[in-house]
Amino acid sequence: MVVTVQIDAQHRLGLYGSADRHLKTLRELLGVTLIARDDQLKISGEPAAVEHCVATLHQMRRLLKEHRSLNQEHIASAIRLAAPDTHMQHPALLDVTVSGRAIEPRTAGQRHYVNAMLAHDLVFCAGPAGTGKTFLAVALAVSMLRQNKVRRLVLVRPAVEAGEKLGFLPGDIQAKVNPYLRPLLDALHDMMPYEQIRRFMANDMIELAPLAYMRGRTLNESIVLLDEAQNTTPAQMLMFLTRLGEGSKMVVTGDPTQVDLEPGQVSGLVDAHRKLSGVKGVAFIELGRADIVRHRLVQNIVQAYNRDADIPARRSATAAAKSDAVPTTQVPPPPEPE
Repeated sequence: MVVTVQIDAQHRLGLYGSADRHLKTLRELLGVTLIARDDQLKISGEPAAVEHCVATLHQMRRLLKEHRSLNQEHIASAIRLAAPDTHMQHPALLDVTVSGRAIEPRTAGQRHYVNAMLAHDLVFCAGPAGTGKTFLAVALAVSMLRQNKVRRLVLVRPAVEAGEKLGFLPGDIQAKVNPYLRPLLDALHDMMPYEQIRRFMANDMIELAPLAYMRGRTLNESIVLLDEAQNTTPAQMLMFLTRLGEGSKMVVTGDPTQVDLEPGQVSGLVDAHRKLSGVKGVAFIELGRADIVRHRLVQNIVQAYNRDADIPARRSATAAAKSDAVPTTQVPPPPEPE
């Protein structure tokens, strides 16, 4: 099978890479033959491989709009996204836009996450900052609310400060909890007009609440999102999960590397993963650095901090190995004859 793709001059260097290294990567990984001449790229090979390559080039074009240049991780991500088995199973259900652009998963991990939310009533998603954990969950929730698949959207966060003690905040209870819930409101404002949000909140269709307010409730026909779940205790997590009612979905997101609990406290997110893994109907999704879709520097920042965090661990392992070593017995020399 042979397919010819038009490549305009302004995208040619970004798609081909310096010295055509991106084309070499595609040849090696996809098993296709690529011949570039002027504004045309000729792709030949097995039909499935050629179709995969064409789809990969489409994903590379999309990535090039967000990044000044593409690296090998971008190419690998584009190949994964273009694979036939990673296409989203229910693309029509995520019909939410931001600034006129449809919200959709950008990486294979994000596609897996969205599919899990559509297929399961309880989903846990863990990953570093910038992977879209909260944003995609809010987008799906807004979509389901607009399609009348649920009656209410409930956004929840634990009121835990990130390493600072702010003391008593002024104002009524709404003013006190607003700083903790602000990230969820920001995501909502990206997807819905302010007046619509205010109207939905007045009609109790959208609710933002601290985790402590969930006790004693049963949430039916709702989609409930718990953000920053790494800052819950196991008891709080159990309390939250047992709020799930008929016709409802729950999505729990967090980053286990950013726990702000008091020293010695176990994270409810980590504890839930240990206790609920293998339970039917519960999905666990882990996103990684390749799924970060914020500013291009965020991925580098996360990688740098993770690399620094690994150094003490390696030192501890080395020290432990030395302490476990069998000590050498010193034999005293024989006494000299008198």
